[in-house]
Amino acid sequence: MKSRHLLPLLFSLSLSALAVDDYKLGPLSQEKADVPKGKVTQMPEHESKIYPGTKRDWWIYVPAQYKAEQAANLMVFQDGHDYVGLKGAWRVPVVFDNLIASGDMPPTVAIFINPGHSGETKPQSAWKNNNRGKEYNTLGDTYARFLLEEIIPQVQKDYKLTENPEGWAIAGASSGAICAFTVAWERPDKFRKVFSTIGSYVDLAGGHVYPSIIRLTERKPLRVYLQDGATDLDNPFGNWPLANQQMAKALAYQKYDYTFTFGDGAHNSKQGASIFPEAMKWLWRK
Repeated sequence: MKSRHLLPLLFSLSLSALAVDDYKLGPLSQEKADVPKGKVTQMPEHESKIYPGTKRDWWIYVPAQYKAEQAANLMVFQDGHDYVGLKGAWRVPVVFDNLIASGDMPPTVAIFINPGHSGETKPQSAWKNNNRGKEYNTLGDTYARFLLEEIIPQVQKDYKLTENPEGWAIAGASSGAICAFTVAWERPDKFRKVFSTIGSYVDLAGGHVYPSIIRLTERKPLRVYLQDGATDLDNPFGNWPLANQQMAKALAYQKYDYTFTFGDGAHNSKQGASIFPEAMKWLWRK
């Protein structure tokens, strides 16, 4: 008799186990026939002076609602190849099209930029660009300067961007996430909004100090969306779920405008992409 009572419980537990990290994209990540489509342009390969000897691919998205006489907002995505497609995990152009059309986001130009690679041969995988760790995990203002001095001025030649830092956001996943946070932390006069998923706030290059620095530093005018999952990485560099929880606690301690979504996901973009449209509504709310 007892074993029969256990069967429903065991079945329920097995279904729960199957559901771990099982996140799906919602309707706002799907193309809609009646929504105006923005334009994605692949830019010429960029050769950096701040990171000498490196080249990188990058793209620009311009919403259909962009008007030359009206300044647009800006959002920069690290590991841009992973965000720029109309299919796949993130589908940023599709989400932006839908949210801008509905009024849940202001007209926003997006920059999708890859980390640099050195040498004449491009890596077979964009994830293996050999300057990624140096650019993304290193603390300080070097990457912020790279964006502000080399990349964004190229966009401003053709498109009018707002000068209001409340209209500038930056995003990334994993090492791209700590990179995004570092840019805003170093230059809140330019970037005020951060979208961070599965962030590498561990000791890959000293980033584990951020929770302590946040607690000891006067609050900066930032709005931060954090996401991570309970089955994220745990290795000699640190524990990613714990590191993100410590970031959230530090932001709460200093009364930042932040939110933290913690699920059961691993070190991937499944949960981050599934919540991306709602995260953008929260990040861009007035």
